[in-house]
Amino acid sequence: MTTPLTLRSQAETLAAHLPPLLAEAEHLAATVLLGEHGRRRAGTGDTFWQYRPAQNHDAARNIDWRRSARSDARFVQDKEWQIAQSVVFWVDQGAAMGFHSGDHPTKGARARILAMALAVLLIRGGERVGLTGLRLPPRRGSAQLQQMAQILSEQATTDHAAPALTGMLAHSRALFVSDFLGDLDGLRAALTRAADRGVKGALLQVLDPQEEAFPFDGRTIFQSMTGSVSHETLRARDLKSRYLDRLAARKDALAQLARVTGWQFHTHHTGQSATQALLWLYGALERRR
Repeated sequence: MTTPLTLRSQAETLAAHLPPLLAEAEHLAATVLLGEHGRRRAGTGDTFWQYRPAQNHDAARNIDWRRSARSDARFVQDKEWQIAQSVVFWVDQGAAMGFHSGDHPTKGARARILAMALAVLLIRGGERVGLTGLRLPPRRGSAQLQQMAQILSEQATTDHAAPALTGMLAHSRALFVSDFLGDLDGLRAALTRAADRGVKGALLQVLDPQEEAFPFDGRTIFQSMTGSVSHETLRARDLKSRYLDRLAARKDALAQLARVTGWQFHTHHTGQSATQALLWLYGALERRR
């Protein structure tokens, strides 16, 4: 039987991840000076947007006579389009995302912060956010952000994870964040499913600078984060050109996969500004609304 003391201890342990993650996400979101997210279009709503000259098809009841009295033309009020959209996230929680070099954050930490900061911006703009799968369907509100932070603080037991095929609403938008260095079959299946449902979105590849530079020489042991894969070489420099060629081929494959499914693709390094990556993400989803 669980005692109140044990329950409180478990709750405090579970909540320990949330304040730092949400606080950092809020701070990052605050560095991006944006208005309401991409909803400023004429359509159904109660909020005034703009005046426009009346046209032949406009009924007399729609004329704003007070505004029209100030000029020789007749004007109509346009209301702002206010249909909330849904954005679903997938952030790779595989052990490989725990890699980092030097003082750089882990790939997983940067991926989580970017996803959460974007979710903050979207919810501020009236959108609904959620996660792929069935654990967190898209909703609004601060409670949704807290649940999202809690789930994203978990970690898979395998080196690489794959997006869930469920939870992507038709004609919604999506963001997948990973290093995308594992098997791409799961990603292909998810993007194919998304394309079939009219879901558009963005792929953000997060890499450590060391994974781009391959600064290894001499005897080196390469090992996956779980220790399930290991390779030892006495001349690591001899592997550099082949490694860089394969990395370039992987990026080309991801870019091609994004193109054929109507998504955006971008590579971000943990040594770069998180704000720049957040701006790219915001713009990528904005272009696909």
